[in-house]
Amino acid sequence: MASAISYILFLSIFSSAFALGAAQPRQSNISLDTSLRPTANPTSWQSPNGRFAFGFYPEGTGFSIGIWLVASPENSTVIWTADRDDPPVTKDAVLKLTNEGLKLLLQHSEGRLISNLSTGNDASMLDSGNFVIYDSNFNVIWETFDNPTDTIMAGQELHSGSKLVSSASETNHSSGKFQLSMQTDGNLVLYPVASPDRPEDSYYSSGTYGDGYLSLYLDDKGWLYLHQGNVASNLTSGYRNGTALVYRATLGVDGIFRLYSHDFELNTEQELKKFPEVTDPCAVKGACGMNSYCTSANGQVVCSCLPGFDYLDANRTSNGCRRNFTASGCYSNDDNTTYMSTLDNVAWMDGSYADSLSVTSDEACSDACLSDCKCDAALFKDNTCSKQVFPLRYGIRDDSTTTFIKLANISAGGWSVINSRPESPSVAPVIIIRRKFSVKISIVSAAIIACIISSLAALIFFFYRYRAGRYGRLWRNKEPALVDEIAPRPFSYHELREATDGFKEKLGKGAFGTVFKGTLPRGQRVIAVKRLEKVVDEGEREFRTEMRTIGRTHHKNLVRLLGFCDEGTNRLLVYEYMSNGSLADLIFKADGQPGWDERVKIALDIARGIHYLHEDCETRIIHCDIKPQNILMDDNWTAKISDFGLAKLLMPSQTRTFTGIRGTRGYLAPEWHKNAPITVKADVYSFGIVLLELVCCRKNMELEAEEDAIILLDCVHNCFMDGELEKLVPDEVDMTELNRLVKLGLCCTHSEPGSRPSMKNVVMMLEGNADISVPPPPGFSS
Repeated sequence: MASAISYILFLSIFSSAFALGAAQPRQSNISLDTSLRPTANPTSWQSPNGRFAFGFYPEGTGFSIGIWLVASPENSTVIWTADRDDPPVTKDAVLKLTNEGLKLLLQHSEGRLISNLSTGNDASMLDSGNFVIYDSNFNVIWETFDNPTDTIMAGQELHSGSKLVSSASETNHSSGKFQLSMQTDGNLVLYPVASPDRPEDSYYSSGTYGDGYLSLYLDDKGWLYLHQGNVASNLTSGYRNGTALVYRATLGVDGIFRLYSHDFELNTEQELKKFPEVTDPCAVKGACGMNSYCTSANGQVVCSCLPGFDYLDANRTSNGCRRNFTASGCYSNDDNTTYMSTLDNVAWMDGSYADSLSVTSDEACSDACLSDCKCDAALFKDNTCSKQVFPLRYGIRDDSTTTFIKLANISAGGWSVINSRPESPSVAPVIIIRRKFSVKISIVSAAIIACIISSLAALIFFFYRYRAGRYGRLWRNKEPALVDEIAPRPFSYHELREATDGFKEKLGKGAFGTVFKGTLPRGQRVIAVKRLEKVVDEGEREFRTEMRTIGRTHHKNLVRLLGFCDEGTNRLLVYEYMSNGSLADLIFKADGQPGWDERVKIALDIARGIHYLHEDCETRIIHCDIKPQNILMDDNWTAKISDFGLAKLLMPSQTRTFTGIRGTRGYLAPEWHKNAPITVKADVYSFGIVLLELVCCRKNMELEAEEDAIILLDCVHNCFMDGELEKLVPDEVDMTELNRLVKLGLCCTHSEPGSRPSMKNVVMMLEGNADISVPPPPGFSS
């Protein structure tokens, strides 16, 4: 748990932060229509103190646009890059400040906007390293501090849900391999960019999960800390403060997050702290790519391929490796076409697709993988064998682990080599090849009989396949209507990739996956496909069972689950397409919010859907993630609950369950944070928060609001107790109805699950068929 600092210390930290903000020059030093060119003066706009510059800097064979810290003409440090993944521009480019924002004009092109604004006026390169654009009233309407790349400077915050991404190299500032995420759960975590951001993928964490921290902050004394309100958790202690000192924190190309100080009087740079504190660069997960393992030589990373693998790019060996042969069909040793290669003293992240086996020897582990059609590799450690499928990840030296890799025996009729690439570096651990060939003695008469039987079997097979094909075509002609009435059907990954045109049109992105629009080829039915990215890795049988159970739900206020895919590591859910977006789109936008009657109807729709999940399903379901983003609107503006990716099923005899935290911060019931059993009342709490958001047309947490109105639940209760409910709503409403819905929302968010009403009673209260008791004070604000 994070340590809370005293209120006095908190005031001292923030007084320096506010003093820094107050010291920023308010005057503009860059006028509208001013422009820069890469090779003609001026090539940059400098801050008043001359320590920072914004403009063109050389990169590759061209120029990029960014901000750098100017220590001397020969030594500059880039702290921010615009459109970092676009190619460098030529010397003919022009950067111009227009009323639309910063516009990059390119030869033979219409150009592009660096900062897309509706209106803009003057700009400044501030002494803090922040480049800002003002409107006509001198209010900042865009700033680089709100759009960090790989660095934060003193006075800058990395907000909840934001991240830093390392650069590709010291001379290439495009996006690299590592990211520092300020997660919405309050944890600051380092991950490889290519990972699904699961706990096992992280290689550093602040350990503040669930502590409610909203941002990472660096002040002008070198304090780097997480904070929310008046509570903070220090990551570093303070350092010297002086007019010649500047602090920055950068996520390096090696995945290490470092705090630096720059002394402009001595023209020196000093590394003060790094996260994680490691001496072996291989401790950073993702230092080497898929199917390669990391060793270090003189502090440098050396990436080596698995046996039977070649580098994806021989010039960038850290990018990973691929097989140098093509495997097809059943990948086993039935016909002597495969054998096992042994890689000693290398361990990997265990991604076993089956329960680990207890074996007496490494040879038994090798044999178990060799005879398993699905197995690509096996890890043997402490008489335990775990079967793996490719790719293998995060390989490092470990004297207690042996890796077995299944390879093709080309000379025995195996698959052919597809390319030839340089060998792995010689510093790799020793590779020992063990080939297992069994001698098969065949009798001529038996071979002839087998040939005859095979011929007859082939004739029967093709005849059956022809008949089955006819029936299959008749079945497909009945889709999707008939299939919809049965259960969600399994899709292949290829089918869903084709249906979404390569996952081209993104509908939205949540904490656990991205949703894409697609069309089924038969019947041209429009679908929504959710590709899960951060779900708990359930077993194949459990995943299919839960999907089929959820698929049997039928209610007008639930989005239909049409199908699923659990092919390899791919987990996707196929839903009916909802044309009018989400409730969040409807109530959180500045204009066009629904009227009071519509909001009451939507609340009743949501309540009826949850009530069905809790009490009318064959298997009771706790949704676990009720929030406006998961309430979708159909063609008739009927609200439907979606996203069962986190749902927890209860057996008929169960009323509660224990499970890891699922859901979204702000909507989580208190019991999630107490390691207490979870019941359907967790959904009731989430519904209460959504109801209050729906009533007030605002989010449950708004940091820009006044201090006593940041947390919606507390604000609503205060207004209720003070008799000032009219302050909550954006329009004129029936005050009696408003009072009823506010009381219901406060009852649903009671800190004790047993004191919350059931969803059946909630529906009755919304329908006016039951009275609502006076709510107690909120005991918890999530």
